[in-house]
Amino acid sequence: MNASRQTLPLRDPVTSRFSSVSVVLALRIMNATTRSLSLMFVSASIFTTGLLAQTPKVDFPQASPTATLKQHVGLTDIEIVYSRPSVKGRVIYGGLVPYNAVWRTGANGATKISFSTPVKLDGNEIPAGKYALYTIPGEQEWTIIISKDTAGNIFNYSATNDLVRFKATPVPLMDMSIETFTIEFNHIRDESAVINLAWGKTIVPIKLELDVVSKVVPQIDAAMASTEKKDAGFYYQSAMFYFNHGLDLKKALTWLDTGLADKPRIAYELLNLKARILAKQGDKAGAIAAAKESTELALKAEGPTSSFAKLNQDLISSLQ
Repeated sequence: MNASRQTLPLRDPVTSRFSSVSVVLALRIMNATTRSLSLMFVSASIFTTGLLAQTPKVDFPQASPTATLKQHVGLTDIEIVYSRPSVKGRVIYGGLVPYNAVWRTGANGATKISFSTPVKLDGNEIPAGKYALYTIPGEQEWTIIISKDTAGNIFNYSATNDLVRFKATPVPLMDMSIETFTIEFNHIRDESAVINLAWGKTIVPIKLELDVVSKVVPQIDAAMASTEKKDAGFYYQSAMFYFNHGLDLKKALTWLDTGLADKPRIAYELLNLKARILAKQGDKAGAIAAAKESTELALKAEGPTSSFAKLNQDLISSLQ
């Protein structure tokens, strides 16, 4: 009986223990691998879904288009960058744009204004540079704000960054309405212009002044003192500058006579200016004589439709 019994193999406790550990580790590795594969699958699914769900890019038009206004006044380059909202049947001031609150003077970001030389705005000194233009609309009076903070906007505007503040009087438009907000230059002269803020039935004018004489006169003097030959056009422009800015008219007449010495093609233009200067000095006879000579030469050069012929006749009529 004992011989027929099968003997079971003895279990090694150490080997058995290691075998159990190996099984556990194997199971953990399998679980970790399964989880990693699952996460990779989920991530891939999310990424693919994100790509499929991406909104197509569409270039929509701006509700308030951006505009860049550049204007050369005198010797100064001025640039204004702003956005242009439209009325679209809405109440603007006191409605869409509240009274007595800081406004960005347009839409979207703050309006930017830059000057290549120092200027004056309604008598206030503004150094050359770039600024933000804010306003505070009022029913009877506006406040114009020039801010040094060009990186800010209406939501973080701070009065501590103001360079200057000054008042402006709005002008009502009686017979028309400006549909789209507009900033424009008007009444442009060598030393001045008007910047208009126009929208709806309101225009707010801002007077712009520049210093031209102190820059141009030294240049004229240096050119006149040089030994280089100067043409009649230069003498005419120099005399015209002196005439327009109320400077030394005797010097202007000398330049015109020098320019006329070579009997240039534009002699009638120089003579017309000479007539106007003589008239301003009170020399009626001399002014009339110069105007008549100018007319004769203008008719020969430009024909019967010459504008200088009419200018001379108007001057003569005013002196008789």
